[in-house]
Amino acid sequence: MTTFDDRENAFEAKFAHDEQMQFRAEARRNKLVGLWAAELLGHDDPDAYAASVIKADMEEAGDDDVMRKLLADLDGKADAAQIRAKLDECLALAKEQLLSET
Repeated sequence: MTTFDDRENAFEAKFAHDEQMQFRAEARRNKLVGLWAAELLGHDDPDAYAASVIKADMEEAGDDDVMRKLLADLDGKADAAQIRAKLDECLALAKEQLLSET
């Protein structure tokens, strides 16, 4: 193998790792946001609600599916700006948690 091949393989491996970490961070963010929303809603089983938020994210690419679910569920308890801020806050926390685990 040439140095170029080694570099190419290293870049591909880094890209795959970064994508996996982003996926894991977003899933953890959705769980954290789901737990927050479950608390606002007074759910008896916050883990089940958080799982439903994670599942909602699998419907389409991006955060729009999660936003639609949370806006509908939190009708009047939180607006879009509050939810977006919580998503950003929880994403930063999720990334910190993942980095501390490795």
